[in-house]
Amino acid sequence: MKIGVVGSGYVGLVSGACFADFGHEVTCVDIDEEKTAALCRGEVPIFEPGLDTLIERNMAAGRLSFTTDLAGTVRGSEVVFIAVGTPSRRGDGHADLSYVESAAREIGAAIEGFTVVVTKSTVPVGTGERVEEIIREANPDADFAVVSNPEFLREGAAISDFKRPDRIVIGSDNPRALEVMREVYRPLFLNKSPVVEMNRSSAELAKYASNAFLATKIAFINEIADLCEKTGADVQNVAHAIGLDKRIGPKFLHAGPGYGGSCFPKDTLALLKTAQDYEVPQLIVESVVSSNDKRKRAMGRRIVHAIGDNARGKKVAILGLTFKPETDDTRDSPAIAIIQALQDAGAKVAAYDPQGVEQASMVLTDVDYASSPYEAAQDAEAVVIVTEWDEFRALDLSRIRDCMRDLVLVDLRNIYHRQEVERLGMKYVAVGR
Repeated sequence: MKIGVVGSGYVGLVSGACFADFGHEVTCVDIDEEKTAALCRGEVPIFEPGLDTLIERNMAAGRLSFTTDLAGTVRGSEVVFIAVGTPSRRGDGHADLSYVESAAREIGAAIEGFTVVVTKSTVPVGTGERVEEIIREANPDADFAVVSNPEFLREGAAISDFKRPDRIVIGSDNPRALEVMREVYRPLFLNKSPVVEMNRSSAELAKYASNAFLATKIAFINEIADLCEKTGADVQNVAHAIGLDKRIGPKFLHAGPGYGGSCFPKDTLALLKTAQDYEVPQLIVESVVSSNDKRKRAMGRRIVHAIGDNARGKKVAILGLTFKPETDDTRDSPAIAIIQALQDAGAKVAAYDPQGVEQASMVLTDVDYASSPYEAAQDAEAVVIVTEWDEFRALDLSRIRDCMRDLVLVDLRNIYHRQEVERLGMKYVAVGR
């Protein structure tokens, strides 16, 4: 099939490359001429394991191309995916749909023949109706259907998630559109991936509800971790015990500094704003958002306490800037709030991350970026593990100790054992242990 993808950001690139790898003919379109030119040269603007190889392979095979010509892409496509950003709108926290609406307007003007327009972007309930209205206004005679097909991609594992998904959600009541979408995902039908068909509103809400529930599990185990610290319990043992219950499951029960990234913060907030519009309070989600926001700054205070309640002039080494490993995304990363809290307390901060320095430097000031964990740890009062990159799981702790001025390891991801750290004469501070 001939597929157009509007938006060459994270979701658009991963989706476009994977669709092409399925054998479809895919064109990704973006208004950013510089980004598009770079993609045409094979330069991938984001870090996602395996994505550069996937794009290179499918470009070489002639199945994947990049352009700024939206109208031409729409005219040459049977299916057009809208994969533009929906950031939190400044001022009120609602999802900013201006990019979606702009794309819908241009798509509508260019439609020739029956076209399925698919919202792949994360959008609030009712967005499909708005997209339909915009297309109809732009082209009253257009033959089209609007489908919701939310993405469920984890940064760092997006290609695997796309090709071996837990489920594929398709929201539409239009038989013609459903038939087209089944053909788009036919390779996954053959792999027996679960395909769930529902109406459009249900599909739109399913994405927000999924992210909100996962965020709730994170906030829950973090609060249990705080209780563990006061009672002498170990949160890792507690999490393991409750995770063995098949009704609960072990995933997202890892205590830490809170969630971040491009999805959970903005999606939980957007869900709350949608619920307010419909006058249906979401008290649990409200508590989750509040708990998570407070936790990030609290982790900064925990570090200050670990170095004697006086951070002024002291050096703290931060290991990990991205909100999770295997990505360069620092949006709403706990590390950002932690560093800002440390700086507010007067600390000097050095930081190291395998991929996140460029993004972090856009929002942080007065941070010394190191080329290795050991360089960051040099003369530090404390070393803080914020992101669980694999290379931080196998640090030479003796070397870290020898680099430091004071011997405090703050492990916000619980990746080390207290005994192995304290055996080296270091103070060990964990979460919920």
